[in-house]
Amino acid sequence: MLRHLSIRDFVIVAALDLEFDRGFTVFSGETGAGKSILIDALALTLGARADAGVVRTGTSRADLTAEFAASPEVMRWLDEHALAGAEPDGADTGDCRVLLRRVVDSNARSRAFINGTPATLAQLREVGEMLVDIHGQHAHQLLMRPDAQRMLFDTHAGLTQAATNVARAHRAWRDAAHALELAHTRDRELQLERERLAWQLTELDKLAPQAGEWEEISAEHRRLAHSANLIDGVRGALDALSESDEAMIGQLGSIISKLRDLAEIDPALGDALAALEPAEIQLREASYSLTHYAQRLELDPDRLAQVEHRLDALHSLARKFRLQPETLPEEHEARRAQLAALDAAADLDSLTARVEATHRAYMTEAKQLSKARAKAAKALGVAVTTGMQELSMAGGSFEVALVSLTEGGAHGLEQIEFRVAGHAGVPLRPLAKVASGGELARISLALAVIASAASPTPTLIFDEVDTGIGGGVAEVVGRLLHQLGRDRQVLCVTHLPQVAARGDHHFQVAKAADGAGGTLSTVSALNHANRIEEVARMLGGLEITATTRKHAKEMLAA
Repeated sequence: MLRHLSIRDFVIVAALDLEFDRGFTVFSGETGAGKSILIDALALTLGARADAGVVRTGTSRADLTAEFAASPEVMRWLDEHALAGAEPDGADTGDCRVLLRRVVDSNARSRAFINGTPATLAQLREVGEMLVDIHGQHAHQLLMRPDAQRMLFDTHAGLTQAATNVARAHRAWRDAAHALELAHTRDRELQLERERLAWQLTELDKLAPQAGEWEEISAEHRRLAHSANLIDGVRGALDALSESDEAMIGQLGSIISKLRDLAEIDPALGDALAALEPAEIQLREASYSLTHYAQRLELDPDRLAQVEHRLDALHSLARKFRLQPETLPEEHEARRAQLAALDAAADLDSLTARVEATHRAYMTEAKQLSKARAKAAKALGVAVTTGMQELSMAGGSFEVALVSLTEGGAHGLEQIEFRVAGHAGVPLRPLAKVASGGELARISLALAVIASAASPTPTLIFDEVDTGIGGGVAEVVGRLLHQLGRDRQVLCVTHLPQVAARGDHHFQVAKAADGAGGTLSTVSALNHANRIEEVARMLGGLEITATTRKHAKEMLAA
């Protein structure tokens, strides 16, 4: 659950630190005080998109941090992504801490951190979905959209992964069908390309260039072409070193012999002797190496002719294909692979078989999803119908209709359509066509509460989802959210005193001048006496009377 929220320089909040507890927590305050700003700040720490407008005027950056008690599932995710920097916090639940931080500067650049380690927004969103479920104040408007109805239904029914599998299978089927269609329309073009590749491959097969061959044969050609020069040069070097009458090794050996005799008379000559002796050894090693080289070196006109012929063949083919000679082996393999791909693309029977196989796979996944949706649709329809009775829509009913599609789509074999009857005896019709604003708000709230009850997310946030309702319905809403708070941490931004009075904890959001012509938002935790005043304000507006205070006390006592 959410334990702590720290906000710095965010919109009209200068500095704010809030501690949270279990149960049902409400936020109230006058319009424009910044109640929803708190939810927006938390949403940013969970990976929502940011812009420069969130940075408080006159400051360089907004800094937001949210601390949560993490479940074992979240800790496993953190371990898998090398982001587990938390230790047990000593709470009686044995939960561990996870710290999410988001920094947004005045140029709209943002950075994200999980437990102090830089993270991506995708990672923030992924872990955020396991920690918090936010129901926005415009959720009832989203219900008008078919895609929103489908996503809400699949999420509530736990069919998100199944729907993803269907979408993946549908994409594979469409890709296979596209490849078959392309093969039909481009048959002549592909045939010409195949013939060109086949000719090139035949030429390359004849020559069969090998990896590294160009470098090796070029070096051999240089050696063979200059064999006479090499032989003459090596022979001259050997003569100078060891084989002539005035050879260096012989002269140096004579000098070393004389110095050894002289060193016995004067040891000071030892240094010169020590420098000359290694030189003699090195000269002898050079002579041995040259002798060995000379034994292998010979004039070979036939081999030179063969090498020159091979070099010319490689160079001519490379020029024909407009390539570098050393790249011929790689190009040989590349053209072989291209030809194989074209052969596969031109294999209409194989492509047709793939279309059929991917379609069967899609239908298998889609039918399984349809079966699960049919079961879940019935249960959700009953649950929302029951909720409507509690929310002063007596006799009304709700249904999740599965409208079959002529041809299956990326989201399955049916379209999800929410249908509602606001009163008894009225036929069910699409939600977007018949529900009034107030009815939409109540149905949306019923869906949110029911979906949240089925969700494993530990923290639920309702941002003014009670807009458009009042009176006895508001009391029911307060009771429903309070009941939800017994098993989950529930945070609610509300303008209804009936909802605020049901909170286990109550924060008041207010705004005031900052002394520099600007406005700042502040948040205060309310004690019982303060709650009476705030609920009375919500009941009676600006003028708080003894009657409204009495009514507020009765609501809090209830």
